[in-house]
Amino acid sequence: MTQAGEVSKSLALLVVTWVATAAHAVNDLPGGPAVNQLNLHPAVTKIAEEQQWLHWFMMIICLVIFLAVFGVMFYSIWKHRKSVGHKSANFHESTLVEIIWTIVPFVIVILMALPATKVLVASKDTTSADLTIKATGMQWKWGYDYIKGEGEGIAFLSTLDSTHREMSNNGGPKKGEEPDNYLLKVDNPLVVPVNQKIRIITTANDVIHAFMVPAFGIKQDAIPGFVRDTWFRAEKTGDFYGQCAELCGKEHAYMPIHVKVLSREDYAAWVGVKVKEAAARADDPSKVWALPELKARGEKVYAANCAACHQANGKGAGPIKALDGSAIVLDKDHGKQIQILLNGAAGGAMPPWKTLSDTDLAAVATYTKNNWSNQTGQIVQPAQFQAARK
Repeated sequence: MTQAGEVSKSLALLVVTWVATAAHAVNDLPGGPAVNQLNLHPAVTKIAEEQQWLHWFMMIICLVIFLAVFGVMFYSIWKHRKSVGHKSANFHESTLVEIIWTIVPFVIVILMALPATKVLVASKDTTSADLTIKATGMQWKWGYDYIKGEGEGIAFLSTLDSTHREMSNNGGPKKGEEPDNYLLKVDNPLVVPVNQKIRIITTANDVIHAFMVPAFGIKQDAIPGFVRDTWFRAEKTGDFYGQCAELCGKEHAYMPIHVKVLSREDYAAWVGVKVKEAAARADDPSKVWALPELKARGEKVYAANCAACHQANGKGAGPIKALDGSAIVLDKDHGKQIQILLNGAAGGAMPPWKTLSDTDLAAVATYTKNNWSNQTGQIVQPAQFQAARK
């Protein structure tokens, strides 16, 4: 075999090996991105279906215009070129041509505007919703509050799964071990019933975020101090994924959205479980806790909400201040740490955590005061946070 043949064979083998490796490294994520995806996400709502139809409708119109205009132009250049004896013509304005090139674009614009306007108006009609949920963007997680409908009163935070964050911090998943939902897995997905109109009210408590789920055809900015809304009606059950679609800071990539669509029966069962969990978490803020049990609870709260920025070792990173050895954490006067946990600090870099219960806040404060090198023996009780909220 010639040297060129050997080289070709080696290149072909490398290509086949690379394709096989890539194919097995990660699979399509149902409800989320697909491997080498070129088209839009498969639609699970009528609005998303109509948006995709509009997308291709506009593309076809633009393609026809492109072919017509450049076809005529290239034909004219070739057919009437000087080298075959053609001479440039002298002519004055034609009223007929002026009318044609005014009317034709006008008709095209109307043909494009009518269906687009219909879809746009429908996508903004948030009336008569079966379930209303407020989605609050914060650096870098989502807070969900069920405001009206079945499940009213349920509230929780949705944060990137800590194992995925750890993988990212270590340079990404190991080769061959990439999860299909890498950086899209959350601890608490948004749960909604199928075939119900879900109104999403968006806002933010720090910078501009955006709530986007491509399979639903929705994207709505979440702006501090403003309330916007959008809606969707999922027509099939399953897991669907999105992300914050605004550049909201250095951890923008760690703010996924996971929506779990359940049957009406399964959703009712989920609501029942959440109501029981909320009742169980409704601790008496006047209860006096011992250090071991408060610290144990605080460790879980810290892992779920604080470790992403301050790290599990409490050392922080970059502009994120360390908690290990922090003067504020070590201070016997707990007031300043309580205010930071409740109201945030550093212009929003440290978000407020008022959504957590007084007991959870007291637990995480106690944990930071009695972990790593911070062995102060100090205890922060829930009653202190309850008093600080007033």
